[in-house]
Amino acid sequence: MRLSLFSKKTVLVVVSAFLLITGAEAAVSFQTIRTHYFPPADLKLFESCYPDVIFDKSYDTEMHDWKLVVTARESEKSNKSKSAVFYWADGRMLPKEEMKEKQIWWSLLYNYDKELRDPETYTEEEVAELRVYGTKESQMNTAGSPMFFFDFLYDAYSQKTIERHIIKTTFLGKKTKIHERIAPHLKRVEERILAKKGDADVKSFIDTLTSADAYFWRQIANTTRKSFHSYGIAIDILPKRLYGKQTYWQWAKAWYGDNWMKTPLSERWMPPKIVRDIFESEGFIWGGKWTVWDTMHFEYHPELIKWNGITH
Repeated sequence: MRLSLFSKKTVLVVVSAFLLITGAEAAVSFQTIRTHYFPPADLKLFESCYPDVIFDKSYDTEMHDWKLVVTARESEKSNKSKSAVFYWADGRMLPKEEMKEKQIWWSLLYNYDKELRDPETYTEEEVAELRVYGTKESQMNTAGSPMFFFDFLYDAYSQKTIERHIIKTTFLGKKTKIHERIAPHLKRVEERILAKKGDADVKSFIDTLTSADAYFWRQIANTTRKSFHSYGIAIDILPKRLYGKQTYWQWAKAWYGDNWMKTPLSERWMPPKIVRDIFESEGFIWGGKWTVWDTMHFEYHPELIKWNGITH
């Protein structure tokens, strides 16, 4: 039996609609499979950078996100473990109660330059944004990085809890206090710097060092957020004399005013590049690379080093 022209058109429309629906369903199914059964690739960074921490992963269909049951040792000397529940939240690692307003938080993974950027290359737009950020009002109203995962990992819920994990040590002959978790990493940094003492710049850096302060329970200036010094995973290294050079963007405002971000690199004090590279290769980021720069500051964040492809 032959179909009329009208019937053929009807069949064609029906078949086309079926194929479109089937294709759409297949796309939705593929997306569902990818979302529900394949954890975010960036989560592997945390697993590789914190190998002693267990991340049990399952997709929460109610929250539409990956649920993470994170387990770690209570301390470096303890066999007891502790656990906490977070949601991936596009790299924010938030507790459930923070998920409703997750957009106010930054991701824990952010751009960290491979090379030190010259402020002369800043665009007018970047300069304008930094001027706004540099105001006290802007800093007070910025949510910043979510600290929930780090609070759990380092037991930094309060000054009392964190100080159970703070140990006294020395770095390049200077007394300091750090979190026990980063002790082996900072020790390797020290050993590698000392091994380079034959370099004139490195020798001068070591010989003129006056302090290496790390743990100090405090908030970041003009914010309600804890500094990573409060965790004992940040260390500030200063020489005996700065010879008029700048080390911190907020202090530079006294000299450069609203153009603090344009402070020439030649007028900023910096540890030698060899020293900076050693720190980075052991998982420490350097504050001198931030647009809101802090050239004396190093901070243990191996996940940022790896995520940004830093290799030395």
